[in-house]
Amino acid sequence: MADQQAVETFLDNNPQVAKAYYEKKLKAEVLGAAFTEKVDIKDTASFNEATKIVEAGFIFEFINEMKGTGPMEKCLHKVLQRLVLLLKADRCSYFTSRSRNGIPELSTLLFDVTATSSLPQNLVNPNAEIVFPTDMGIVGKTAVSKKSFNVPDVKQNSHFSDFVDKMTGFTTKCLLTAPIVSGTEAIGVVMVLNKQGANEFSKADEDLFNKYMAFASVIVVHGHTSYMHNVEYRKSQVLLESASKVFEELTDIERQFHKALYTVRVYLNCERYSVGLLDMTKEKEFFDEWPIKLGEQEPYKGPKTPDGREVNFYKIIDYLLEDKEEIKVIPAPPVDHWALASGLPTYVAENGMICNMMNAPADEYFTFQKDAVDETGWKIKNVLSLPIVNKKEEIVGVATFFNRKDGKPFEENDEQITEALTQFLGWSTLNCDTYDRLNQTEWKKEIAHEILMYQSKATPAQVQSILNTKEKFDKLPEDCDQKEMYKLLRSNIPECKDMDILEFHFSDLPLQETDLIRCGIRCFFELGVVEKFKVPAEVLTRWMYTVRKGYRDITYHNWRHGFNVGQTMFTLLMTGKLKKYYSDLEAFAMVAAGFCHDIDHRGTNNLYQTKSASPLARLHGSSIMERHHLEFSKSLMGDETINIFQNLQKRQFETVQHLFDVCIIATDLALYFKKRTMFQKIVDTVEPMADEKEAINHISTNPTRKEIIMAMMMTACDLSAITKPWQVQSKVAVMVAAEFWEQGDLERTVLDQEPIPMMDRNKAEELPKMQCGFIDFVCAFVYKEFSRFHKEITPMLNGLNINREEWKKLADVHAAKVQALEDAKKKLEGGNEEADAVYRTPAFELQVKAEPPH
Repeated sequence: MADQQAVETFLDNNPQVAKAYYEKKLKAEVLGAAFTEKVDIKDTASFNEATKIVEAGFIFEFINEMKGTGPMEKCLHKVLQRLVLLLKADRCSYFTSRSRNGIPELSTLLFDVTATSSLPQNLVNPNAEIVFPTDMGIVGKTAVSKKSFNVPDVKQNSHFSDFVDKMTGFTTKCLLTAPIVSGTEAIGVVMVLNKQGANEFSKADEDLFNKYMAFASVIVVHGHTSYMHNVEYRKSQVLLESASKVFEELTDIERQFHKALYTVRVYLNCERYSVGLLDMTKEKEFFDEWPIKLGEQEPYKGPKTPDGREVNFYKIIDYLLEDKEEIKVIPAPPVDHWALASGLPTYVAENGMICNMMNAPADEYFTFQKDAVDETGWKIKNVLSLPIVNKKEEIVGVATFFNRKDGKPFEENDEQITEALTQFLGWSTLNCDTYDRLNQTEWKKEIAHEILMYQSKATPAQVQSILNTKEKFDKLPEDCDQKEMYKLLRSNIPECKDMDILEFHFSDLPLQETDLIRCGIRCFFELGVVEKFKVPAEVLTRWMYTVRKGYRDITYHNWRHGFNVGQTMFTLLMTGKLKKYYSDLEAFAMVAAGFCHDIDHRGTNNLYQTKSASPLARLHGSSIMERHHLEFSKSLMGDETINIFQNLQKRQFETVQHLFDVCIIATDLALYFKKRTMFQKIVDTVEPMADEKEAINHISTNPTRKEIIMAMMMTACDLSAITKPWQVQSKVAVMVAAEFWEQGDLERTVLDQEPIPMMDRNKAEELPKMQCGFIDFVCAFVYKEFSRFHKEITPMLNGLNINREEWKKLADVHAAKVQALEDAKKKLEGGNEEADAVYRTPAFELQVKAEPPH
């Protein structure tokens, strides 16, 4: 026998003999089928080197395949063929791992790969997949344990399942399996069957198998990573695109769902999908229950949603994407509609579960249509159905997706994408709900405003009581000539001199409230704005009467106070000579705002609104009552029958609204201290100016200075009761005190808090002292600066000073009484009968009280 060295020498000298021997042993025709190019060995030194060249060629080809964009199955198929050749196995298969309905399973992807089979022969059609759970068979055991197995005799292995053999007629004897793992997850299993020429695979075969499994793993993991990247991209795009449409459409849930679902259609990877919207009615109308209660109609016994609603799809939206895109909206869909006929959407609505079904027509529980569902010839194959659940955990609809475009059944990643979409759609219904609630609130507000206007707007009879066209002309106002009505209205209202309307000492006490309405109308005529701005006489009368009705019947902040502020603004403009800084339109708005400034006052101040957490406080963060008065005043401008500014141009009307903002918000004394320094600087600048035109130009050409003066004018008007003659001031002060004591009582009873001294009726005797402090701290500055600004306003300062002297006298009397009590207590050393007699002396009877802020 030749020794090894002699054989090697012979083969080295005769390489063609070595090549022929190599090809004979490895079946040349098989090797040629496995590789696209034949192995051409030139000048090789040995058989070992030839084998290395073949391996190198295979690896090089493998790398080129990986660099390409071809399908993972093509490259993996070549690896499996290589395994069959090297292991001398009968065949090889690859099973991919997936999950449906939360249950992991394995399905055939490349099946029965042999040394000579082609990729199309081995690539499994989705309709012919063999699918089994991971708790079944040795392949399932491999996926679960993530371990390789070499089974020499399958009959001796308890995990072996022969159901595939029965399906195919093949007999499995021995096998090798290995998992392909990505991270901690088994994403597939390779199985090699039946060693040719032996009863089992050897340890060397097992090592070679594991070696090539590294190649297979790289291919499969690369393909899986690419697939998962696509999944995550689709998921993110679904959420982004749907989000953009959801927030674009807030009007109703149908339009919102439709826009979102249509936008993301390209990312859903299915041929069709259908959305069924559920009726959200939980309880029947009482009259619908009568036939049931009378026994004339059977009670509903059909499926119900988890929250107890009858499953009733009131609308179906079908998205047909398989050929030419088409969208069909079916209101009140029939029960035999192709998307509903199977009963699956109803089942999902009833149970709130995700249902993922492959080969749906073969299912025995649901009755899917096996034939074409419409004239296009389209058939149902695989179905994925999910509930759309809102934030209240109510099922608002069901989305059903049909036939993945690649023919494969929907799997876990499809479930995640569609579930993310349906969850987002469900949560986005909150936008529609919020929008609907806002609409409901707005509609209720409009209804409440309509009711309010009906109750507070002057009636035709009330208008006729002032503008008596029926009596004079036997006509309704709308039938009369405007000039005739202006003349009639002037004749029915008092002259300024008859009522002292142009005087700072004007008093409303002798007048009836309807007289004040007439006086208010006179103010506008004196300003010359009625005919200039074409204010209809009937509208002016109705507006004035409506403003009066808008004031509540409370102790002080009632219509009389509102009129006094408007009258004082009119007097400051006319008698105080401040009109020269303002246009007719501005004066018109300022006086009107004065009349409206406290409309619908509730008799309590801003602090009480905040403490009691009233709706007004929740609506307005600051200047609570003032903003409410402003909103009420502007609401009057929304009704043409009472809008005295109806004939203004748009820019003029916007100016009026802005001036209302300035004037009414300025009556909040919390803002007074912010603006008074700015006002003082204006006065300091103007006072030295000898030329009146220079002063007018300095103010009238600067809108900001005009607004600062206007705001201070409103403060002067709001506090003007403190400047009235003592006999008027004293009576008004009693009303102010009474209203504040009423608030103090509310703070004790409702808020369970002790009121401040000004609102505590138990400390009424301290009022003169508090009035002096109020005059010194708040009022004096206003009227001193206005008197310095315009000498014509000095009467207000004089009245203030006189009233302070009167309050000081009362304060001194009270102080003397208090001192006398203290002296008596000291003499008697407290607690005896004489001291008790002193304490039982009737309390000092107050006749007056100062005007406090809101």
